[in-house]
This record gives sequence, C-alpha cells and structure tokens, in this order.
Amino acid sequence: MTLYTSTVVVPRRPSRVWAKIGENTAYALGLPVVLIVIWGIWATISPAKFFPSPSKLAQAFVETWIGPAFVTDVLPSLGRLAAGILIAILVGIVAGAVIGLTRWLRELLEPTLEFFRAVPPPVLLPIVVVLMGPTDVMKITMIVVGSVWPVLLNTIEGVRATDQIMKETARSFALTTPERLRFLVLPAASPRIMAGVRQSLSIALILMVISELGYSSSGLGFQIVYFQRNYLIAEMWSGILLLGLIGVLLAAIFSVVERRVLRWYHGIKEVERV
Repeated sequence: MTLYTSTVVVPRRPSRVWAKIGENTAYALGLPVVLIVIWGIWATISPAKFFPSPSKLAQAFVETWIGPAFVTDVLPSLGRLAAGILIAILVGIVAGAVIGLTRWLRELLEPTLEFFRAVPPPVLLPIVVVLMGPTDVMKITMIVVGSVWPVLLNTIEGVRATDQIMKETARSFALTTPERLRFLVLPAASPRIMAGVRQSLSIALILMVISELGYSSSGLGFQIVYFQRNYLIAEMWSGILLLGLIGVLLAAIFSVVERRVLRWYHGIKEVERV
C-alpha cells in the first residue's frame, strides 16, 4: 500500500519578509556603525590630529573624489585593476587546466611554480619598472604577476583532483578533450577555481595601489601618497576609505558571480544538509 502525502506551501507573510530584511541590514551595518561611533569619540577626545572626525572625513571624501578626481584618478585605477584581474583569471585557468591535465608537465613545472609563487610580488616592482617603464602596461603586469598564482594553483589542484569515475565515464562516452574540459573538468574544478579568484581579488587591489605609489602621476595610490606628504590627513583617510569601498564592491560582484557559477555546487550542499 502506497501512501501519498501532499505538501502545502504557505506563503511567507510580508511582515516576516520585512523583518528578515531588517535583520540582515542590522547585521550588515551594525559593526560599521559601531566603528564610526568609536572613531568619532576617539577623534573628539584625542589631542592627535591624525584622526579627523567622521563628518570632516565625509566632507573630504565628497570634495576629493566626487568630481574631476573620479575621472583622472579613480577610473584609471579601476581600469587597470579590472584588466589585471581578467588577464590573471584567464591565464590562470587556461595554464592551470593544461598543467593539471598533463601529469609529466605538472611534475616538471611544480618546483618552479612553487619557487615563483613564494617570491613576494612587490619585490619585482623595480625590475618590471626597468623593463617596461612607469606605464599602464607595467601596472597591469604587476597586478597579473601577483594575482595569477591563486587561480593557477587552485585550477591545477582542481583539475588534478577530478573524480576518477567521472573520467572513466567521459572516456566511455568518447568525449573529445574540449568536451571533457567544458562538461567535466572545469565544472568539477570550479569550486577550487572560484576560491582562487577570491584570493586574487584582494591581492590585485593591493598591487594596484603599490604599482601607483612611486611610479605614477595619477591613480589612488599616487593621490594617497601625495596627501600624506602634504599633511592632508582627512584627504589621505578618504582615499583609504575609498579603497575599502572598492574592496566591498569587488566582494559583492564576486558573490553574485559565484552564486551563478556554483549554483549546482551549492544545490548539492543543500541536499546533503537535508
């Protein structure tokens, strides 16, 4: 005897939906609000002039970055950052897939890759400047050189760790190499690849600033150093604040892309929790 049960889907009440939105907003803004309050109190009681009040910092932010500086400094920095990130992701995934699929090539290159990965990217800056000059190409190259490694190494490990049963299944269906990459290898390695991309984003932002500190006449890094040298404290902090906001924006964009790319992966995790 078979028993059939029906499930009644009860729509969520609007009040509960708004309550959930309010709760999420409180979690997201709670700590920043507390930090702003602490900053304001410290700026009031501290005799040091290195911590401007939140109102003065907000005023400096608007006056400094909402205007011509956005076009002359912010947009070029964002353009170089976007170019460096995209090139690093493309190079890391392509090279990582090739190395991960080829055992002898992986064994041959592994010591060399570990050596270059261990070299801090900022120490290569003088060499890159000598070779390319203080140009935009140099700055993009620095971003690529430093941020490609998490994507590359995570792709290699993700491709190498592809389930053996899935590989045998692909062979039994006589899939070509491009088909194996598209339908098996890269989807299986995508969680590791996305983890590498997340690490690369923060590294790329750091290298964008470093490449502009002493070898540029525009950009966020250049302006922050200019403000520091001319004792423009509020403007200097406004540049640091802008960098933090750019980092938050990158994290939000990555979160949206990750949810779309790894929709199947998160679905499996939800099923496993049930």
